[in-house]
Amino acid sequence: MLMGEREAKLFYTISSFRVVQPGDYVICAVTGKRIALQNLRYWNADRQEAYIDGPTSTARHDELAGK
Repeated sequence: MLMGEREAKLFYTISSFRVVQPGDYVICAVTGKRIALQNLRYWNADRQEAYIDGPTSTARHDELAGK
């Protein structure tokens, strides 16, 4: 599947997100990789960050917790 070329801007809440600026993908805060919006499953509402997968999300949490 080809992803579009427009980055979306989202506002993340605990259980969902709101599209602020339409687009096809967001950028993972850790890896810098594109995440198609239909594949976005992991984010942190407090930090307003998206993550490509569960292990990356956990690693970011551990990094910021000093673990």
